[in-house]
Amino acid sequence: MDTDTKERLPLPGGPAAEWIAFDHEVRRTHHWSYTSPLETPDAVKLCHANGRIREAALRTPSPLLLELVLIRCTDWVPAVREQARRVLAAALADDPAGTVLRLTPLVMRLGRREQGAWALERFEAALDGDRALLGELRGSADPLSRRFAARLTLDAGLLDVRELARLAAGEQDPVTGGLWTAGALAALAADGPDDRAVDALLGGRSPMVRSAGVTALRGAGRTAEAVGHFDDRSGLVRACARWLVRQGGGDPYTVCRERLADPARATPYAVTGFAECARREDAPLLRVLLEHPDGRVRAAAVAGLRLLDTTDIELLRALLDDPSPAVAREVARSLSASALLLPVDWLMDRIAPERPSHTRRAAYRLLFARGGVAGLRASTELLTDRDPALRTIAAQRVQSMWSPYRQPDLPLRDPEVGALLDRCTHLFSGYVMRQMRARLGLPARPDPSDGY
Repeated sequence: MDTDTKERLPLPGGPAAEWIAFDHEVRRTHHWSYTSPLETPDAVKLCHANGRIREAALRTPSPLLLELVLIRCTDWVPAVREQARRVLAAALADDPAGTVLRLTPLVMRLGRREQGAWALERFEAALDGDRALLGELRGSADPLSRRFAARLTLDAGLLDVRELARLAAGEQDPVTGGLWTAGALAALAADGPDDRAVDALLGGRSPMVRSAGVTALRGAGRTAEAVGHFDDRSGLVRACARWLVRQGGGDPYTVCRERLADPARATPYAVTGFAECARREDAPLLRVLLEHPDGRVRAAAVAGLRLLDTTDIELLRALLDDPSPAVAREVARSLSASALLLPVDWLMDRIAPERPSHTRRAAYRLLFARGGVAGLRASTELLTDRDPALRTIAAQRVQSMWSPYRQPDLPLRDPEVGALLDRCTHLFSGYVMRQMRARLGLPARPDPSDGY
């Protein structure tokens, strides 16, 4: 191998994916001189295209390259694979804890390969019943390793219900959190209620964990506490809380309505929770909240009215100028289906540069929802806007107007459309622009690349 090739070949270090990528890259991009394999670095020998060189490198492996040895345990050449497995088995025998902690992230990814089951089985055996080692692996930064440790821990029954609930509450990975939550619920079902475990679940980071805690309140005889979760930030938790109240003979609708009896004390999620179980005749209560001093409550009220399918165009139209970005976003969502009923000039005025950024974006969303010339005109105006986000959105929406399978939503033979498309030529290839103009009955423009 020449010196330049060696210099271009970085050694991996750290994440398991880097070792796998290194192995692929060596075989994919480099041409080997089979007559002088001793010139290659040890790491490259272990990834060499020649199986004999890979096998020879495994006879004197470097401890620093144990990850590549593990990869060779899944090698397609039986002789290479067997030699690598002997090396890895020796490493596991010499330092089981260090080897397991170091290599488990890579084992979890290689276990999906045709020959990956061998290493996975060896690591499962090394971890079997080892509380300390499983505890360290549960704290790994790698989500796949934490899932592995969770499954083995649950299979071995090493933790009590409070420890399971605590792990579920603090877990960021949804899959691992689901494993701990299922284990905690199974333990509660088998051994009876445990208030500290239920409280830990109720304080979980994940909505799935908190909803499990709300469900567990019933078995703990604490159904009355479900009302306190009606304004949880997660819809799943709120739904579970309403279910629990119904199971206890209560009426979630009445409770939610009473919690909004004093609009000044309304919270955003309490408003959303009420809208989820409200009726269309409750729309006036939500309309009152459109004047609430908290922008988040006003936004929740707008979304609630949309959920009740009671959109008042004139009422919501005034809120497009609301100082809260959340309100403007919700208003744009609510009015999108009725965009054709809004005055074009009024909307165009709201994408003017002097308007607040969130107002401009909401108004542009409505203009584009109208389609036709109004949407194209607004998009073209924003292609050179000072706001880079609006420029990007406008360019993407102009490009979305073209499809080889449908007619553009634009009038035929319209001179304004032709002038607007002239300002968008940089967004399309010459071929696409000619096709679009032809479909719209517009004359083709000369293309310098065609030799005109």
